[in-house]
Amino acid sequence: MVKFLSPFIFFCFFLSLFSTFANAEVGLWKVEKGQKTSYLFGTVHVGDKQMQGLPVKVKTAIKNSDKVMVEVNLEALSPLAIQQRSMPFMLLKGNQTLASQLSPEVYNKLKAYFAAKQIDIALFERYAPWAVMVTMLQLEYQKLGFTDKNGIDKQVIAFANESNIAVDEFETLEYQLEMFSQLSVHSNDMLKETFAQMADLNTYFLDLVAAWRSGDLKKLSHYYNVSFSDDKYGQLAEQLMIIERNNNWIEILKEQLPNTSLFVAVGALHLVEQYGLIAQLKAEGYTITPL
Repeated sequence: MVKFLSPFIFFCFFLSLFSTFANAEVGLWKVEKGQKTSYLFGTVHVGDKQMQGLPVKVKTAIKNSDKVMVEVNLEALSPLAIQQRSMPFMLLKGNQTLASQLSPEVYNKLKAYFAAKQIDIALFERYAPWAVMVTMLQLEYQKLGFTDKNGIDKQVIAFANESNIAVDEFETLEYQLEMFSQLSVHSNDMLKETFAQMADLNTYFLDLVAAWRSGDLKKLSHYYNVSFSDDKYGQLAEQLMIIERNNNWIEILKEQLPNTSLFVAVGALHLVEQYGLIAQLKAEGYTITPL
């Protein structure tokens, strides 16, 4: 059976095969207001062996913080606990099957995709379409040499633990799983878009990683806008995956930033555009300075 990747990895950046992460000028910002200084770090959730080792400026910022905040701290859970908490969301209810959730066109395309990889689609008949989509993306990332094991989030958490810096999370695993479940209303469009993105994977991530490495907010904004289509699925995905979560996180930050020096590490697309953390923090009177 194909091992399922943690769902939160679905919405991530890809890291260039030719990059050396330790020497990259990654996007890190200082957040200041009053007597406290905090940090905002845009991350990627998957990587390859070349990405091992956080830049010195990131390590220094973590050590200068009272607490690290991440999207969800899966490192605090055992693999068994993650599986037990995930499966009720990933499995279809009652007599539903994968085929019953999709149009014949999309289902047959999905069947052909797995057949080309010598995987029987029957293995997925009881799984929700979004869970199958996550597996497809995992297979494509692995083919390029990228896994969550080398993701920046995990490295941030590991370094914080080594440095005895507390690690907290913005949301629970269940929150993220429910988010994906809500997207299932547009399962056909979800999988169609996934196939389209996978077809252009090699050209897409090379430019994207350059924007992430340099902290180029303008280019990151461009990729934010092309990441969400104008159809109902794209609008719902943006609302659930970015806007609502950013708004929730800002409320938490407004409460904690005045009294705590935080190192905030979240996916880079959460930083940009109108509802991005940078714009919202500026609106709250914080000075944001790139490091």
